[in-house]
Amino acid sequence: MSDPVLRLENIVKTFPGVRALDGVSFSVMPGEVHALMGENGAGKSTLMKVLGGIHQPDSGHIYMGNHKAVMAGPLEAKAKGIVFIHQELSLAEELSVAENIYLGELPRKSFGRVDWPRLAANANAILKKLNVGFDAKARVGDLSIANQQMVEIARALTVDAKAVIFDEPTASLTDAEKVVLFDVIADLQREGVGIIYISHRMEEIFKITDRITVLRDGQYQGTVETANTNEEAVTQMMIGRKLDLSRNAAHHELGDVALEVRGLSCGKLFHDVSFEVRRGEVLGFYGLVGAGRTEIAETLFGLRDPSAGQILLDGREVRITSPVEAINMGISLVPEDRKGQGLVLGMNCRDNMTLPQVDDLKAGPFVAEGAEIAIFDQYRDRLDIRTPGWRQQVGNLSGGNQQKIVIGKWLSMHPNVLIVDEPTRGIDVGSKSEIHKLLRELAAQGYAVIVISSEMPEVLHVSDRIAAMYSGRIMRSFTAEEVTEDSLIQAISGLGGEQVA
Repeated sequence: MSDPVLRLENIVKTFPGVRALDGVSFSVMPGEVHALMGENGAGKSTLMKVLGGIHQPDSGHIYMGNHKAVMAGPLEAKAKGIVFIHQELSLAEELSVAENIYLGELPRKSFGRVDWPRLAANANAILKKLNVGFDAKARVGDLSIANQQMVEIARALTVDAKAVIFDEPTASLTDAEKVVLFDVIADLQREGVGIIYISHRMEEIFKITDRITVLRDGQYQGTVETANTNEEAVTQMMIGRKLDLSRNAAHHELGDVALEVRGLSCGKLFHDVSFEVRRGEVLGFYGLVGAGRTEIAETLFGLRDPSAGQILLDGREVRITSPVEAINMGISLVPEDRKGQGLVLGMNCRDNMTLPQVDDLKAGPFVAEGAEIAIFDQYRDRLDIRTPGWRQQVGNLSGGNQQKIVIGKWLSMHPNVLIVDEPTRGIDVGSKSEIHKLLRELAAQGYAVIVISSEMPEVLHVSDRIAAMYSGRIMRSFTAEEVTEDSLIQAISGLGGEQVA
């Protein structure tokens, strides 16, 4: 058997008050796709930052082949053949695709001038391999998030990579783009490149990986052959217990209709959409990327102006022209992009939690700190937010706890309607289960909850009713009792047109 492409041996890394990595060992073989899994905060990102030269280990060693390597910084790691494809995009939006792909390594002519024709030709050759629908001259800021992710992936193909680390690479990709990504990974395998694949999506892990290594609380839990294990066993390694995946089926009476939408349209984004959601109910929206689900939520929250239709709250027609008006009417939105739109990452937990109601918490010209802390303490306990205290910066929390901060922020406003867009994107399986349980509990407490999700198991698990969308329209509505996976797939694919809602 050949030697590992890279090997990390007994890596220890400590931050003030936290032992982030406690003697972790990890290796990847040539041509292997090796999954690195664990809950948010398990140490995956810290381990990869050690590998990438961002953090220096307190003890332990890194080996490339049989040779000990010291990663003094990201440039040195890249020079040694370690390539990162980050979940958080690191692109220069004002520059072209080609400039981003070869950033820091632009081809030069005499006197240091950039060889623009060669740059474009090289970049377009890589883009052709990725089968994307844009060219090297496009401005990155004009591309969709999914296409920006493809630019990030294109960077990996410009160097002689020994190991490529994919961190949640499909979080922003459509199903078609995922197929292209998996083809790229297969090409890298054939070339003998080692792949480290970090993802919370079990179906991807079991589809493309050869081995799985699990971390928990900074400690190595074991490595297993993917073909010889299953989701339940991996989950138990990750969280230290069996995961309760049973749906909360406790019956509770539904209340009055909290929100009704009649014939709502917004330009070309969605058309003639009608639905209602009652107090005590979870209404799920499911569909492909671009189906119009998020745009409906943004319209209800006052971020978009409808071109036709009516919105009724408690039976009374309203016109919502801004998020401030939506909040005052009792509508809250937990956005898809929690880091970019739901949180101020540099602020502490308390200030994020109370941000929408600062004016209501003033004592004279100052904010009443005691009232803010009381609100934070209440929702930290209610939502089981794991943080040392309110002073902790939100940016330092795990994804699951960040999501709970956003939900707590809106629950503290006592909304009539809570809209949650992609509630568990980028969240580990344990935190995902907690969020699902929370959404069901909120419905049982009388909230009207709308959940938008791209994950079929999620929308089936939490919803009382499901609206299946295709091309800006609701094709069918299902109750939890009548829906099947086949019927849901047919509806979001535009089939079964005779049953258009």
